Amino acid sequence: MRSEQEVCRAVETYADMVRRICFYYLKNREDTEDVFQKVFMKYMMYDAPFRDSEHEKAWLLRVAINACKDDLRNFFRRNTLPLETITELEAEIPEDFRDVLEAVLSLPEKYKNPIYLHYYEGYSAAEIGAILGKKENTVYSLLSRGRRLLKDCLKDCPSAAKYYQEKTGGEGIGE
Repeated sequence: MRSEQEVCRAVETYADMVRRICFYYLKNREDTEDVFQKVFMKYMMYDAPFRDSEHEKAWLLRVAINACKDDLRNFFRRNTLPLETITELEAEIPEDFRDVLEAVLSLPEKYKNPIYLHYYEGYSAAEIGAILGKKENTVYSLLSRGRRLLKDCLKDCPSAAKYYQEKTGGEGIGE
Protein backbone atom coordinates (compact mmCIF):
# COMPACT_ATOMS: atom_id res chain seq x y z
CA MET A 1 0.00 0.00 0.00
CA ARG A 2 1.28 3.46 -0.87
CA SER A 3 1.92 6.15 1.70
CA GLU A 4 -0.38 9.11 2.20
CA GLN A 5 2.28 11.47 0.78
CA GLU A 6 2.57 9.42 -2.43
CA VAL A 7 -1.19 9.37 -2.92
CA CYS A 8 -1.50 13.12 -2.23
CA ARG A 9 1.29 13.85 -4.72
CA ALA A 10 -0.39 11.67 -7.38
CA VAL A 11 -3.76 13.33 -6.80
CA GLU A 12 -2.22 16.80 -7.08
CA THR A 13 -0.29 15.84 -10.21
CA TYR A 14 -2.85 13.75 -12.11
CA ALA A 15 -6.28 14.76 -10.77
CA ASP A 16 -7.19 17.00 -13.72
CA MET A 17 -6.14 14.38 -16.26
CA VAL A 18 -8.11 11.60 -14.53
CA ARG A 19 -11.22 13.79 -14.15
CA ARG A 20 -11.09 14.82 -17.81
CA ILE A 21 -10.79 11.25 -19.04
CA CYS A 22 -13.60 10.11 -16.73
CA PHE A 23 -15.88 12.95 -17.75
CA TYR A 24 -15.12 12.25 -21.42
CA TYR A 25 -16.35 8.67 -21.00
CA LEU A 26 -19.16 9.13 -18.46
CA LYS A 27 -20.50 12.60 -19.35
CA ASN A 28 -21.77 13.01 -15.81
CA ARG A 29 -20.12 14.83 -12.91
CA GLU A 30 -21.36 12.48 -10.16
CA ASP A 31 -20.22 9.30 -11.94
CA THR A 32 -16.95 11.02 -12.78
CA GLU A 33 -16.30 11.68 -9.09
CA ASP A 34 -17.16 8.08 -8.17
CA VAL A 35 -14.75 6.65 -10.71
CA PHE A 36 -12.11 9.26 -9.81
CA GLN A 37 -12.17 7.96 -6.24
CA LYS A 38 -11.98 4.34 -7.40
CA VAL A 39 -8.93 5.12 -9.54
CA PHE A 40 -7.00 6.69 -6.70
CA MET A 41 -8.07 3.94 -4.30
CA LYS A 42 -6.58 1.43 -6.75
CA TYR A 43 -3.46 3.59 -6.94
CA MET A 44 -3.20 3.58 -3.16
CA MET A 45 -3.53 -0.23 -3.02
CA TYR A 46 -1.12 -0.90 -5.92
CA ASP A 47 2.25 -1.92 -4.46
CA ALA A 48 4.47 -2.33 -7.52
CA PRO A 49 6.94 0.49 -8.22
CA PHE A 50 6.68 2.58 -11.39
CA ARG A 51 9.70 2.94 -13.69
CA ASP A 52 9.20 6.70 -13.99
CA SER A 53 6.51 9.38 -13.95
CA GLU A 54 5.42 8.52 -17.51
CA HIS A 55 4.83 4.92 -16.48
CA GLU A 56 2.81 6.13 -13.49
CA LYS A 57 0.78 8.49 -15.70
CA ALA A 58 0.11 5.73 -18.27
CA TRP A 59 -0.95 3.35 -15.49
CA LEU A 60 -3.42 5.90 -14.08
CA LEU A 61 -4.82 6.58 -17.55
CA ARG A 62 -5.34 2.87 -18.22
CA VAL A 63 -6.95 2.31 -14.82
CA ALA A 64 -9.23 5.33 -15.32
CA ILE A 65 -10.33 4.19 -18.78
CA ASN A 66 -10.99 0.64 -17.59
CA ALA A 67 -12.90 1.88 -14.53
CA CYS A 68 -15.06 4.09 -16.78
CA LYS A 69 -15.78 1.19 -19.12
CA ASP A 70 -16.65 -1.00 -16.15
CA ASP A 71 -19.01 1.67 -14.87
CA LEU A 72 -20.67 1.94 -18.28
CA ARG A 73 -21.15 -1.84 -18.37
CA ASN A 74 -22.60 -1.85 -14.87
CA PHE A 75 -26.00 -3.56 -14.66
CA PHE A 76 -27.52 -0.73 -12.62
CA ARG A 77 -26.41 1.92 -15.11
CA ARG A 78 -27.74 -0.01 -18.12
CA ASN A 79 -31.09 -0.71 -16.50
CA THR A 80 -32.02 2.62 -14.96
CA LEU A 81 -33.06 6.03 -16.18
CA PRO A 82 -32.22 9.45 -14.79
CA LEU A 83 -35.04 10.92 -12.66
CA GLU A 84 -35.56 13.71 -15.20
CA THR A 85 -36.38 11.13 -17.88
CA ILE A 86 -38.82 9.31 -15.63
CA THR A 87 -40.63 12.56 -14.83
CA GLU A 88 -40.93 13.33 -18.55
CA LEU A 89 -42.21 9.81 -19.28
CA GLU A 90 -44.69 9.98 -16.43
CA ALA A 91 -46.19 13.14 -17.89
CA GLU A 92 -46.74 11.31 -21.20
CA ILE A 93 -48.67 8.40 -19.61
CA PRO A 94 -52.42 9.11 -19.45
CA GLU A 95 -53.93 8.83 -15.96
CA ASP A 96 -56.06 5.81 -16.92
CA PHE A 97 -52.99 3.79 -17.84
CA ARG A 98 -50.96 4.69 -14.75
CA ASP A 99 -53.19 2.44 -12.65
CA VAL A 100 -52.30 -0.54 -14.84
CA LEU A 101 -48.60 0.28 -14.85
CA GLU A 102 -48.62 0.72 -11.07
CA ALA A 103 -50.40 -2.63 -10.72
CA VAL A 104 -47.81 -4.32 -12.96
CA LEU A 105 -44.96 -2.78 -11.00
CA SER A 106 -46.53 -3.89 -7.71
CA LEU A 107 -46.55 -7.56 -8.76
CA PRO A 108 -44.00 -9.92 -7.20
CA GLU A 109 -40.66 -9.79 -9.05
CA LYS A 110 -41.07 -13.18 -10.72
CA TYR A 111 -44.32 -12.03 -12.41
CA LYS A 112 -43.54 -8.35 -12.88
CA ASN A 113 -40.56 -8.85 -15.19
CA PRO A 114 -42.23 -11.22 -17.68
CA ILE A 115 -45.46 -9.16 -17.75
CA TYR A 116 -43.58 -5.90 -18.28
CA LEU A 117 -41.23 -7.32 -20.91
CA HIS A 118 -44.09 -8.94 -22.83
CA TYR A 119 -46.76 -6.24 -22.78
CA TYR A 120 -44.73 -3.05 -22.53
CA GLU A 121 -41.53 -3.92 -24.38
CA GLY A 122 -43.03 -6.40 -26.85
CA TYR A 123 -40.74 -9.38 -26.23
CA SER A 124 -41.90 -12.91 -27.03
CA ALA A 125 -41.91 -15.67 -24.42
CA ALA A 126 -38.78 -17.20 -25.99
CA GLU A 127 -36.95 -13.85 -25.84
CA ILE A 128 -38.07 -13.26 -22.25
CA GLY A 129 -36.82 -16.73 -21.37
CA ALA A 130 -33.41 -15.88 -22.81
CA ILE A 131 -33.30 -12.55 -20.97
CA LEU A 132 -34.37 -13.98 -17.61
CA GLY A 133 -32.59 -17.33 -17.95
CA LYS A 134 -35.84 -19.34 -17.82
CA LYS A 135 -37.44 -21.92 -20.10
CA GLU A 136 -40.03 -20.67 -22.57
CA ASN A 137 -42.83 -22.75 -20.98
CA THR A 138 -41.92 -21.33 -17.57
CA VAL A 139 -42.34 -17.84 -19.02
CA TYR A 140 -45.80 -18.77 -20.33
CA SER A 141 -46.74 -20.00 -16.83
CA LEU A 142 -45.42 -16.82 -15.23
CA LEU A 143 -47.35 -14.68 -17.73
CA SER A 144 -50.56 -16.60 -17.05
CA ARG A 145 -50.23 -16.36 -13.25
CA GLY A 146 -49.19 -12.72 -13.50
CA ARG A 147 -52.29 -11.91 -15.57
CA ARG A 148 -54.46 -13.57 -12.91
CA LEU A 149 -52.85 -11.45 -10.21
CA LEU A 150 -53.35 -8.32 -12.33
CA LYS A 151 -57.03 -9.13 -12.78
CA ASP A 152 -57.40 -9.25 -9.02
CA CYS A 153 -55.55 -5.95 -8.59
CA LEU A 154 -57.57 -4.10 -11.24
CA LYS A 155 -61.15 -5.30 -10.61
CA ASP A 156 -62.19 -2.00 -9.01
CA CYS A 157 -60.78 0.32 -11.67
CA PRO A 158 -62.94 0.51 -14.86
CA SER A 159 -60.54 2.68 -16.87
CA ALA A 160 -57.67 0.35 -16.02
CA ALA A 161 -59.83 -2.62 -16.97
CA LYS A 162 -60.35 -1.17 -20.45
CA TYR A 163 -56.62 -0.58 -20.91
CA TYR A 164 -55.83 -4.05 -19.57
CA GLN A 165 -58.22 -5.58 -22.12
CA GLU A 166 -56.44 -3.72 -24.92
CA LYS A 167 -53.00 -4.84 -23.70
CA THR A 168 -53.97 -8.51 -23.19
CA GLY A 169 -55.92 -8.90 -26.41
CA GLY A 170 -59.47 -8.87 -25.09
CA GLU A 171 -59.29 -10.78 -21.83
CA GLY A 172 -61.52 -8.82 -19.51
CA ILE A 173 -60.91 -8.38 -15.83
CA GLY A 174 -62.90 -10.78 -13.72
CA GLU A 175 -63.78 -13.09 -16.63
